[in-house]
Amino acid sequence: MKSLVKPGVKIAAVIKANAYGHGQNEVVQILEDDADYFQVDDARELELLRQVSQKPTLVLGFVSKEEMPSVIGNEGIFSVYDEGQIFSLNEISAGLNKKVSVHLKIDACLGRQGVLIENVQKIIDVLADCSNIVVDGIYSHFANIEDTSDFSHAQKQIDSFTQAVKIFEKNGYSDLQTHISASSGIMVYENAQGKSSIVRAGLGIYGMWPSEELKERFESESFKLKPVMRWVTHVAQIKTLPENYSIGYGLTYITSKQTKIAVIPQGYSDGYDRGLSNIGEVLINGSRCKVLGRIAMNMFVVDVSHLDKIALEDEVVLLGKQEDEEITAEEIAAHIGSINYEITTRVFAMLPRVIK
Repeated sequence: MKSLVKPGVKIAAVIKANAYGHGQNEVVQILEDDADYFQVDDARELELLRQVSQKPTLVLGFVSKEEMPSVIGNEGIFSVYDEGQIFSLNEISAGLNKKVSVHLKIDACLGRQGVLIENVQKIIDVLADCSNIVVDGIYSHFANIEDTSDFSHAQKQIDSFTQAVKIFEKNGYSDLQTHISASSGIMVYENAQGKSSIVRAGLGIYGMWPSEELKERFESESFKLKPVMRWVTHVAQIKTLPENYSIGYGLTYITSKQTKIAVIPQGYSDGYDRGLSNIGEVLINGSRCKVLGRIAMNMFVVDVSHLDKIALEDEVVLLGKQEDEEITAEEIAAHIGSINYEITTRVFAMLPRVIK
């Protein structure tokens, strides 16, 4: 990802949502020497991060008044976007005799969190009355820049954000950190014409593409994204069921012949989506094995009739490679009408993350 940005641009490694499911502090310890910032969503993620890293950290989600002292104490860089929030943050930081750094979020045609362009001057005036708040940066977020067929909305967002930056400059703010690009923006915008001083690398650092269009456009011998996560479990039971035998809740699968099955000890409580019932596949001994019946809370069943050799506790791959086969997050997402990083993000946080 660093190869796509201009010299001097700082990298914020996005580790929110348990590092997209990969394990927050495990990822932090790998990236500690490579990232300039970390980015989390909330006070709890920041508190966990501080167990292993003191690196500057952007806290870009919602922080309640009750949580503000914790984020201040852990030296998080706040996202601010609301007049009432700013006054509360200033009051609490003054009570703690602390100065807090903030990045102002601009709603540049995304329609979510952030200050509308017509309210930027008003917010600047509010910030001028808040002596315990230090404005360190200004940022926004693209809505659909991964859609390489039509750049018009992205350009509209760039123009709106640029206008907001100029308003700050007219009010005497200089050398502000600016950022608008996540992984898609790094590829499409920062690589060519971007002016950001920080980029927020999330999905890409976990080896996933934001879209097939971007993969087709940017993948080359010198730039490849390799998925980081491999999700494995082990065979819990093997047995042969007779013909006309139901499998799982709801009787959604009835055997049409004698069928050898394996019980897999993962389920929707672990993040393996119930929508994969009767359509998902796993890898055992390098072969694809189809899910039979419904995914339950803690287990499901696969057809292993085609496997000559299978034993208790054989490795089962739910996501990733095994021998010459691979199940990708994109494949799973297509089955359930989702996106690749929802698949990894939903992997249960209590499952152990092993670094290899």
